[in-house]
Amino acid sequence: MILPVATGRQTWAALGAEFRRLPGRTVTALLTVVAAGTGGLVAPWVLGRMVDDIVAGTDPERILGAAAVVAGAAVLGGALTALGSVLVARLGETILARLRERVIDRALHIPSATVEKAGTGDLVARAGDDVAVVTNAITTTGPDFVSAITTIVLTAGGLFALDWRLGLAGLAAGPVYVFALRWYLPRSAPFYAREREVTAERTQAMVDALRGVETVHAYRLEDAHLRHITGRSQAAVDVVLRVLRQFLRFGGWINRAEFVGLSAVLVVGFLLVRNGQATVGATTAAALYFHRLFNPIGMLVLEFDTIQQAGASLARLVGVARLTPSPAPAPGGPAPADTGIEITGLHYRYDDGPPVLRDVTLRIAPGERVALVGASGAGKTTLAGIAGGVLSAVEGTVRLGGIGLAALGEAEVRRRICLVSQEVHVFAGTLLDDVRLARADATEEAVVAALELVGALDWVRALPDGLHTHVGEGGHQLTAAQAQHLALARLVLMDPEVAILDEATAEAGSAGARELERAAAAATAGRTTLVVAHRLTQAAQADRVVLLDHGTVAEVGRHEDLVRAGGRYSRLWHGWTGGHDDVPAAAGGADRRP
Repeated sequence: MILPVATGRQTWAALGAEFRRLPGRTVTALLTVVAAGTGGLVAPWVLGRMVDDIVAGTDPERILGAAAVVAGAAVLGGALTALGSVLVARLGETILARLRERVIDRALHIPSATVEKAGTGDLVARAGDDVAVVTNAITTTGPDFVSAITTIVLTAGGLFALDWRLGLAGLAAGPVYVFALRWYLPRSAPFYAREREVTAERTQAMVDALRGVETVHAYRLEDAHLRHITGRSQAAVDVVLRVLRQFLRFGGWINRAEFVGLSAVLVVGFLLVRNGQATVGATTAAALYFHRLFNPIGMLVLEFDTIQQAGASLARLVGVARLTPSPAPAPGGPAPADTGIEITGLHYRYDDGPPVLRDVTLRIAPGERVALVGASGAGKTTLAGIAGGVLSAVEGTVRLGGIGLAALGEAEVRRRICLVSQEVHVFAGTLLDDVRLARADATEEAVVAALELVGALDWVRALPDGLHTHVGEGGHQLTAAQAQHLALARLVLMDPEVAILDEATAEAGSAGARELERAAAAATAGRTTLVVAHRLTQAAQADRVVLLDHGTVAEVGRHEDLVRAGGRYSRLWHGWTGGHDDVPAAAGGADRRP
């Protein structure tokens, strides 16, 4: 688990801080719930008095008056209970909304390397599934839970107020309750935490399969991915069933506690009445008070599953919310001397896997365009991610203008280096706002200029509402080539010093490759550029070519020089062009990958 999970103490501390931020709402909700619970004490007490009055042969009018008091208390208690539920739900929703905002804020500022290492599944599960679990608990279970706790405390106090001996008799159920809780809680809590983990693992498995669905289909890996998803889903089911078995045994012990407590109250009450130390009415009220505990305790038992799940989910949310943002570099620190990228002694591996990059050293001069080529799995995307500050090297350094990326700080790296990958997301909203993600204060004229530079303005103007057409989910669906056009327009609008294109034209397919390659060239003109080339025509147009082979730099040089050298790149080029040394006329021809 890469992303942290808060401890119980940290979770309670976070909740306490939120309650203290809303003192008025918190006190009002608490007082309303207490008033509703207090109103519920009236009926048993009055009924006990009625029993004594009937035994004493009192006037019927007094009995009717007592009945009216019971009815009035019931109506008032019901109204206060409803109001308390609303206030508690609103308070809980407000606190959750603030926590959710902080979680999203922290998630958006988590270092890219951490997100890559953790996998998006865990983060998606926290922002989606965990929030849904806590929301459900707050809106449906939360008010009842608070009311139940209040009722239990007040009713226990009322029982002792009637007669301390009857109160002690009711406490006979305490050891059974304590035993049940001490048996259940240590066994169930880890299962609930594990349930949230396997849910995240299941989400990650589904995200991986859906994100690479074309590759899955191409290599006929559907069955393998389905088996993996089924395995993760079955793991979640197994955890739920184990918790359910524990929960049913816990419910049985709660029933035994109720039997022991009520029996003790009735037996002690009988002895007290027989000895003239208590009245029948007091014993009746005590029995009603103890019986009144059945529903709130039963509610806690029945909803304990929801409460435990919400607690586990809340701990995961608080774990992200407590993350410390990456420290900004000290003001006045050294600025990069130029826009050159220098990579020295770079080593990288994913977790405990085999090395992906080994002793990679490379310098990209300011304004130079370098193409990375190599077979799939050679380490091209990993090297691009490290150069762009998305991944952190295990060993080695990456400098921009002589300053290490870590010393610059992530915010400064994001401002100076822009990485465009083949996985481009079109956000829901107008196309204008989608491009403005790169610079929120950009004018419409600046957006138009960026789109025109990358050659996208014609098809944008052909949309139903032009720049103001709603795109993304629920809107006009863009093609893969159009989505890449938007990504390149964002790059132009952002105006970084360094551009890294990680197969940024791959998703267009062969038909739109030439157009996107021209757009990419226009967007990166004058910038220090690193291109992960999936077509060797891109390498031929670069200032230098770097051939990676199994994580090491095998060849470096100008395209023409490498072709004449007759090495690996030359063989790769001749295989691409069919034996011709010239660049194919149709850059967007056959989709052959190195």
